[in-house]
Amino acid sequence: MMERTESTLNEQNDTDVNELVGTIEENVSLNFDSNNGLLNHRCIVPVSRITLPNGKTRDHIAQQFTLNKNQNGAFMIITGHLDGLDILNEDEKREQLIMCVPGCGGTGKSQLIRASTAYFTQTNRAHKLRKLAPTSVAAAEIEGMTIHSFLGDSRNRKSKSKVINRSGQITHENAWRFVEYVILDEMSMVGLSLLARLNKLVAIAKHCDPMTTMGGINIILFGDYIQYSPVFDKPLYYDFSTTMYNKKLPMEKEIQQKSTRALILQTLLNRVRDGKCTHEDWLLLRTRVISIGLHISLNEPPWNEAPILVYRNELRTELNNRAVINKAYETGRSPTVAIATDTIKAKKHIDLPDLTKRLLALSDNKTEHLPGYLPLVPGMPVLLQENIACEIGLSNGTLGIFHELIYDETKEHTTGADESIFTADTVFVRNAQYALLEIRKSKIKNLESLDPLIIPIPVIEKTFEVNLEKL
Repeated sequence: MMERTESTLNEQNDTDVNELVGTIEENVSLNFDSNNGLLNHRCIVPVSRITLPNGKTRDHIAQQFTLNKNQNGAFMIITGHLDGLDILNEDEKREQLIMCVPGCGGTGKSQLIRASTAYFTQTNRAHKLRKLAPTSVAAAEIEGMTIHSFLGDSRNRKSKSKVINRSGQITHENAWRFVEYVILDEMSMVGLSLLARLNKLVAIAKHCDPMTTMGGINIILFGDYIQYSPVFDKPLYYDFSTTMYNKKLPMEKEIQQKSTRALILQTLLNRVRDGKCTHEDWLLLRTRVISIGLHISLNEPPWNEAPILVYRNELRTELNNRAVINKAYETGRSPTVAIATDTIKAKKHIDLPDLTKRLLALSDNKTEHLPGYLPLVPGMPVLLQENIACEIGLSNGTLGIFHELIYDETKEHTTGADESIFTADTVFVRNAQYALLEIRKSKIKNLESLDPLIIPIPVIEKTFEVNLEKL
């Protein structure tokens, strides 16, 4: 058993099968979701002032976000249900809202989510809404959380437990206590198994009949079924009739969005959806594939800031290391590498003189996604990998800019003479305490003694198992 303490800032996507053995325990050093910080069943429910909704509020937000006819119709359905406009008398039970807003890229689904979020916020009912997405990038786009994070999953498949103990149940109950609406974005990547697990968890948290859909809460699905499919899961339409493939999805009218899309790529996407791609389309898509024949430089705009998709952890790590070195060269700064601190717990003595170096060299898909070496340089973009304080916008997938690594300067730190994978001027730190990030979407704009938008992110500690025979 090993415990690793490391600053974890970079986002990591990997499809490799994890080769760790046995059950992997996770121990986060600073857990804001612990029961100590949440209400229990005997607490008095806090009272907040609710702004009385009216048609003017809805119309104002619709105009503010320049919603078109289709968007406005969906917006009125969501907000009208929230305000109880579909209830004729006070004794009538409000029906559960199960809604789907499909549409290809560029049709304004994200704009509708932003408008709906604004209405919940302006009427002081933001606590009733949760926004979820299957990936961290999609979650960050809507200022929400990943589904796996909200489920409390570890990204290591072997560490999943099917049994929820009492402590875990109380945590889920507190997390869902006030939630009445869930917006689920990028539904094409949500599989049947994942949705079933979410359904089961909500039913437990809400103390509902397991046969009640989503524990009785209201759910609005957004996305495009023809985009990315679920990973190792069946799509939501798996049991549907195949005739649905021939139907035209609604809301495909081209509308405005804050971020404009290239018309040529939009028309290409439509041809891909219809299965009518041309040879010219293929040539255009080939220009996005990194290869020997592609005469572009990843050091020059716009490619120096473009996301890169890879299949292996090792390649992703190497690209990240080189990106940090390039950023350091551009800014004239020396890179800083935070080195993980590994504590080994074994029943008998381990006779491996270079065990520490071997552990640091392990791919992070074998170490609960904590890298042995984490290179950093001021100004580099980063992505949070853990839920730190979701209520203030510090959740898995949150984007930020690294500013400074805070560490104990009285303790020993070295330069890069013994670490050949980095430049000679690299400073290696083994006693990192926290990192200062600029997080523009955080709900805390200013902390005492820190510049605006600067948030301290603590190091975390996790426990994992490793097969020493394979080192």
